[in-house]
Amino acid sequence: MSAPEPELRPVKLTVVGSINVDYTLKLDRLPRPGETLTANQFLRAPGGKGANQAVAAARLGANVTMVGAVGADALADEALAGLRAARVALEVERTGETGIAMIYVDAEGENEIAVFPGANAALTPREVGGFVLCQLEVSDEVVLAAAKNASFFVLNASPARELDIEPNLLIVNELEYETCSRGKLVAVTYGAKGAALIKDGKEIARAEAPLIEARDATGAGDAFAAALTYTLLAGVPPENALRFACTAGAWVAAQMGAQLSMPTMEDVFLWM
Repeated sequence: MSAPEPELRPVKLTVVGSINVDYTLKLDRLPRPGETLTANQFLRAPGGKGANQAVAAARLGANVTMVGAVGADALADEALAGLRAARVALEVERTGETGIAMIYVDAEGENEIAVFPGANAALTPREVGGFVLCQLEVSDEVVLAAAKNASFFVLNASPARELDIEPNLLIVNELEYETCSRGKLVAVTYGAKGAALIKDGKEIARAEAPLIEARDATGAGDAFAAALTYTLLAGVPPENALRFACTAGAWVAAQMGAQLSMPTMEDVFLWM
């Protein structure tokens, strides 16, 4: 996969999911219960797993539509700024308050995250067709409706919970895999150890992650999910697509901030 661009099929993708504003604090270590620490860096930027994955897929070359919700408030345009910059088509409801995430990141890139869903929790379920990518920061009803008429449905089951559905592609980390394991094709990520693809209970591909100095792991999983979805739909062989996705995730983990760090195709190839 050293120069696959001419061989890639065009991909039109609908992402149905969350749209937030992220408030990120960089600390030397994560606080203990009841402890107050001083941060050495603060970042406020667009986020949400749905929006992150939509931006990531668009920056890699997909034609992306984002279905989601923001508040009828001052944060709404800020939450949508990254999507607009990536030229993602927007089908967005406005109701209540925009969702936010409070993120602590330590010196090793590990994080703690608390999310206020806001308008994301009120997103109206709707059926969409074609290639569809969802996460679980929206309601079960939204996910099930999005999957109903999809020709290829991808579920990044994060945050993990049980759902009565078998997607064409399930993307989970090793802990989420304990809760969600149903998928015609399953991608399991193992952090710095890379990822594996599983079909019919058998591993069909495995890829290692590049060695990096992690700064912020917050959006790495979103970059992986978008990159794997895009390359598989574009016709890249599974082993190459998995390696590409691991590299995209590593690229983001080596930067500060999630959505702001999503790579282009050229960025990923620099590391492959």
